[in-house]
Amino acid sequence: MAKGLQGFSWTMLLLFCAIQELGSWAMHTAVEGPGLGEPGDPALLAGGRVKRGWVWNQFFVVEEYTGTEPLYVGKIHSDSDEGDGSIKYTISGEGAGTIFLIDEITGDIHATERLDREQKTFYTLRAQARDRQTDQLLEPESEFIIKVQDINDSEPRFLEGPYIGSVAELSPVGTSVMQVMASDADDPTYGSSARVVYSVLEGEQHFTVDSKTGVIRTAVADLDRETQDRYEVVIRATDMAGQLGGLSGSTTVTIVVTDVNDNPPRFPQKMYQFSIVETAPVGTAIGRVKAEDSDVGENTDMTYQVKDEEGVEMFKVTTDSNTQEAVITVQKPLDYESKKVHTVVVEALNKFVDPRFVDLGTFRDQTIVRVSVLDVDEPPEFRPPSNLMEVQEDARVGSVVGVVTALDPDTANHPVRYAIDRSTDAERIFDIDAKTGAIVTGKVLDRETAGWHNITVLAMEADNHSQVSRASLRIRILDVNDNPPELATPYEAAVCEDAKPGQLIQTISVVDRDEPQSGHRFYFTLAPEATNNHHFSLLDIQDNTAAVHTQRVGFNRQEQDVYLLPILVVDSGPPALSSTGTLTIRVCGCDSNGAIQSCNSTAYVVSATLSPGALIALLVCVLILVVLVLLILTLKRHHKSHLTSEDDEDMRDNVIKYNDEGGGEQDTEAYDMSALRSLYDFSEIKAGDGGGGPGEGGPGRNPASELHALPQWVQSPDLDFSVFRDYICRKVEQADEDLSVPPYDSFQTYAFEGSDSPVPSLSSINTWSSGSEQDFSYLGGWGPRFRQLAALYAGRRGEEDSEES
Repeated sequence: MAKGLQGFSWTMLLLFCAIQELGSWAMHTAVEGPGLGEPGDPALLAGGRVKRGWVWNQFFVVEEYTGTEPLYVGKIHSDSDEGDGSIKYTISGEGAGTIFLIDEITGDIHATERLDREQKTFYTLRAQARDRQTDQLLEPESEFIIKVQDINDSEPRFLEGPYIGSVAELSPVGTSVMQVMASDADDPTYGSSARVVYSVLEGEQHFTVDSKTGVIRTAVADLDRETQDRYEVVIRATDMAGQLGGLSGSTTVTIVVTDVNDNPPRFPQKMYQFSIVETAPVGTAIGRVKAEDSDVGENTDMTYQVKDEEGVEMFKVTTDSNTQEAVITVQKPLDYESKKVHTVVVEALNKFVDPRFVDLGTFRDQTIVRVSVLDVDEPPEFRPPSNLMEVQEDARVGSVVGVVTALDPDTANHPVRYAIDRSTDAERIFDIDAKTGAIVTGKVLDRETAGWHNITVLAMEADNHSQVSRASLRIRILDVNDNPPELATPYEAAVCEDAKPGQLIQTISVVDRDEPQSGHRFYFTLAPEATNNHHFSLLDIQDNTAAVHTQRVGFNRQEQDVYLLPILVVDSGPPALSSTGTLTIRVCGCDSNGAIQSCNSTAYVVSATLSPGALIALLVCVLILVVLVLLILTLKRHHKSHLTSEDDEDMRDNVIKYNDEGGGEQDTEAYDMSALRSLYDFSEIKAGDGGGGPGEGGPGRNPASELHALPQWVQSPDLDFSVFRDYICRKVEQADEDLSVPPYDSFQTYAFEGSDSPVPSLSSINTWSSGSEQDFSYLGGWGPRFRQLAALYAGRRGEEDSEES
């Protein structure tokens, strides 16, 4: 082939080994290479245009080669290669030098590692032909591919397993359950290595699988969840289209059979028995029954109902939604004496019925419940239950109002005793006979005071007072005509002096505390004592009112300013009762229009306006005020005299308090020390009190001494503290005896300086107690702070000495 083509510098021969009939032939590339001829060679010119470049076919290598020698892949060769080793062949790219090696002299390519097509399907490399001496490219570099040829070395795998599917029970044959799918890593474009078929290894008696699609279907129509609720099916996937020698993989498919409502409820027992006391209140639960259902979920939801008429009247059945139980409760009060045993038919039925399975039978069931009523000792019962009685208000004490009756409902029929709950009849207006139940009046009745009475009657067994029944009884007091009619108000009218005959003065009405059933009817006339009255007339208007008119021309206030008109009022009875009321008519002066201007009887108006009770109350209040004023004045006088006596003996010291800070030692004008000096000058005080010496009580007297003088009760200059002691004790005794008098003296306790003090006390009291012989010269040794004080006391001592001399 190379001889027939002139002008090509390279010829590459591809050789490889294959297990099957595959192969590739070396293709040639026509390039211009050195040494093929000089330019202008006739042979090249005759050949026409020369092509340059590489043309390659693919190399193939079989995967998973397990031989001990490197696997021959192919060969590259140049036409200019004369076999003298002057050309060096090299490759570069993926796997070059590691996976793939080339013989530099021959150009043979070998695979040195085991290849896996599932990991990498092909490798891309580049080929070079170089001069061995100069290492220069003899031809341009060209790219070629080595493809890894697939063999059936990967089994099918179920990547999404394990699988869980579900199908409803009693589904028809061929119902699709789910689809499984296996994956094969082999090359699907080469042979049948990746062609997978499916089959059932386990569970083929209940399920089938489509060999191509992997869809699992039911094989039978009688799948019953109550018999078996799940199946484990093993599905196998085989490659090579299931041919012999193909690889396979399997997975387990869990198929859950879901429930349908194909089972009716069934009571485990055909009869249930319960018992309950006859005093059980309405709504008390008697017991529970439950119908079993083999289904699950909402297919077990059911309702219960009472089927017989007697049971519907006496009992009620409800469904507990949590436990699906029938709860039987009391709907009407039970009575052992009336019926001891009740029979109830309870029916259970499913809430949700599947119409596809109606032909399987009725989806309901019934059972009988026997309820035994237990006897208990019950309190008496009032019969009949009427709670209204009536009695006339004029009934005598002890009159029978009515009779209540109560019976013991128990079989023993114990005797019954009666009583009245006194909390409802605290005034004991009614009594009851303990044996007969007759209610009688205990006091005189008055409808106008209380028209209705509500009492509670007790009935109890004679030998067991704990069994008590109560009944409310309303007693109505019927009215009798026992109250006479009265004028509605104390009427007072006015008439003008120039009134004319027939003029209307006043319209009067009456009130009556009685309430006759036919209504009130009153009659008005003038009282017999007013028969000779010629001033006024009375007209009965026939509507329970009457009108008073004048009967003469004009009135004179000077002659008579007030007229009293007695009026007799009679009711319709029976018996007819009457009363007399007085109408007060005052004569007043009026203007031309008839408006009243003035009336003479001002005092009378006031007295008439206030009732006698109000006047008495007003007088009492005035009297109380007068007494209070006198009492206060007396207490004040007594208190003032007491204070005066106390002031005679009161002795208080006048204390002058200085809170200003001094200006230092040199400040001799800050305080007036004469006030302090005067405290020791008792002889001057005494003389001043006696008013003896001139200059003591005259104009030349020292004001400071005057302010701080001791009280007058000091009789001598000698300090006798027994005087103070007696005074304080006397005050204490007075305070103890008379608790109403507050203590006017303030008693204070002073803490004395302890013994062994390096500095003697400077107390003015102590100084006076030691007499005038006290020496203050020691103050000069206390330092500059006491220098001024020493000078003051030393000056005072000098004055005393001069006075004594």
